[in-house]
Amino acid sequence: MTDRTLVAGVGNIFLGDDGFGVEVVRRMAGDTFPAGVKVADFGIRGVHLAYELLEGYKTTILVDATHRGGVPGTVYVIEPDLESIPAGVVMDAHSLDPATVFGMLHALGGAAQDVLVVGCEPATIDDGIGLSEPVERAVDEAVRIVRELVAERHDESRKDKEK
Repeated sequence: MTDRTLVAGVGNIFLGDDGFGVEVVRRMAGDTFPAGVKVADFGIRGVHLAYELLEGYKTTILVDATHRGGVPGTVYVIEPDLESIPAGVVMDAHSLDPATVFGMLHALGGAAQDVLVVGCEPATIDDGIGLSEPVERAVDEAVRIVRELVAERHDESRKDKEK
């Protein structure tokens, strides 16, 4: 496993607030990050994300709309329990349930080490392009959080190397 970090924006831009992750990484596209950090829009391409994860990332940060029962626009940082995800999950080519992606990764012989989800409580995931007002307001906060997480992880990696 390398010190590389993947920031993956996921979601369906045609389902309102489900496009949250895609919008966050779009806003980060021109940012400068340490060597080894990749920021990418995976949209609804779950199979592509699983194969990308096979390339070996120490940290994976998924950015997505996440139903947790909070107020729309609430941003969460979640550390999913990857141990509970079964291998060999059947997946359709346009599905991007994170548990399914990591199950497929495991079935392909890969493993994820440090996974975080920066999620936002959606107001609506109905047909339509564009984020609701509370979710749109949360995008900048999510960008800030992702930048902080990347900086923390790279500071830790650098300190580990210096030991």
